[in-house]
Amino acid sequence: MPRSSPASTLSSRVIDWFADAARPLPWRAAEVSPWAVLVSEFMLQQTQVSRVVPRWEAWIERWPTPAALAAEPPSEAVRAWDRLGYPRRALWLHRAAVEIVERHGGEVPADVEGLLALQGVGPYTARAIAAFAFGIRVPVVDTNTRRVIARAVAGQAEPWPPSTTRDLAAMNELLPRDDIEARAFNAGAMELGATVCTARAPRCEVCPIAASCAWRAAGFPAYDGPKKSAQARFDGSDRQVRGMVMRELRAAHRPVPRTALGMLQAPATQLDRALASLVVDGLAVHDTDGYRLPEA
Repeated sequence: MPRSSPASTLSSRVIDWFADAARPLPWRAAEVSPWAVLVSEFMLQQTQVSRVVPRWEAWIERWPTPAALAAEPPSEAVRAWDRLGYPRRALWLHRAAVEIVERHGGEVPADVEGLLALQGVGPYTARAIAAFAFGIRVPVVDTNTRRVIARAVAGQAEPWPPSTTRDLAAMNELLPRDDIEARAFNAGAMELGATVCTARAPRCEVCPIAASCAWRAAGFPAYDGPKKSAQARFDGSDRQVRGMVMRELRAAHRPVPRTALGMLQAPATQLDRALASLVVDGLAVHDTDGYRLPEA
């Protein structure tokens, strides 16, 4: 890609901006290990950065290597996960640690295919780890990146529904050929969407690519694409009841009887449904004494 092309100009402006504007997130430090980056990517899925930082710091202090986590039972991973949400990620992270020890000698694999073979690592997470932990030139696209591309390149207020093929192709068009620059642009595009080109109140006056933004040039037209599905209500949901049960199981170091869980403020049928789903997901084990976290 010629350095004078519009795409390279956009990329270089984002990279230059990111060099000064990047938030000092602990997993971005030069000395962090690939394992620490992998842990951050697991935790950041559908969770705000501000909630992840203290939990990530505590996790890496306790389990600085995959082997350290793999040596503990999965129940400890679930307890340490605390209230980050979607606790299956804790089980997947523990299993991934075991797989890294068993298959890779305790070292996080650098290639996308090796990463994809780990429990809980999907296409986005694999590319993010490859890019940010190992500096490999691969496009990384999250919600924030998609919004930046939609506005700056396509001239839309919001991105269309996700399409892996389309989204990766669009990012690849902008991605510098140099590995170091590609890593910086992947991170910079995310940062720009998270802190400047936000969904509800974009700060165009401080945007490094405002002058070339197609959405701005078009007069900020409203989004007229396919409608997004509404997010399910949390209060009173099965997910809320699952969270209440998980809180009780994390606090207990012995099985919790069903009668004790019946004290939770939830209808009996909903509580039973939540318990059954937790057992199916491997987050709870049911034996004669009650319910407990998994130990193996």
